[in-house]
Amino acid sequence: MKKIDVQDFHFNLENNIFELHERLIGKTWRPDKYTAFYIRDPKLRHIHKATVRDRVFNQALFRVLYSIFDKNFIFDSFSCRKEKGIHKGVLRLEGFLRKDTNNHKNYTFALKCDVRKFFDSISHQILFDQVKTKVKDGNALEVIKLILNSFETNIRKGLPLGNVTSQLFANVYLGKLDQFVKHSLKIKYYVRYCDDFIILNKDRNFLIELIPKINSFLQDELNVKLHPKKVEIRKHTAGVDVLG
Repeated sequence: MKKIDVQDFHFNLENNIFELHERLIGKTWRPDKYTAFYIRDPKLRHIHKATVRDRVFNQALFRVLYSIFDKNFIFDSFSCRKEKGIHKGVLRLEGFLRKDTNNHKNYTFALKCDVRKFFDSISHQILFDQVKTKVKDGNALEVIKLILNSFETNIRKGLPLGNVTSQLFANVYLGKLDQFVKHSLKIKYYVRYCDDFIILNKDRNFLIELIPKINSFLQDELNVKLHPKKVEIRKHTAGVDVLG
């Protein structure tokens, strides 16, 4: 059963779509206020849901932006991407573990990290500067800025968890981390799911030395940092940490 707000929008679908189109053409569209609520999946998350009209527009914008940005993401980023997802991420990590332990005959170490209050800490300006490197259309940039300015947890920071565009923007934001890990740190076994990521290496001390390097990069380049209580190194011969 569709919810009442969806039913109402669908009842006058053609008029609502034309009105949205006219507002976009006339540059009078502004995001409505969000509806806030909490869910558990399993940890408690604060969701901000846009109106149906704005969800329709966010979905349309997402489809355009996805085709621009997704081809620039590394293969081993698995959150909110076509033909990816948490199960594919787990399978990829299982494959890495098999390779790094020689089919579980030896051992390796897994460094598991989490970005502290990631969605709440995303800088609007840093994100917008990243978006501008790929999006050149002025009208598109204007509405993206409106979406960013429609929500904040601190001054010019934060993305609403309920927006589909927020999931894409999160991957854009941490794309710089992916490039740093793969190309600057030369890490072979690395898997990321949103703001959680795992690095495998047989040398525990090597992983320990990575932590401040990664944290410094996050703080200097993205104005976020690792969650100190969620950085851990585990010894593995079999089994997989579930990402997310």
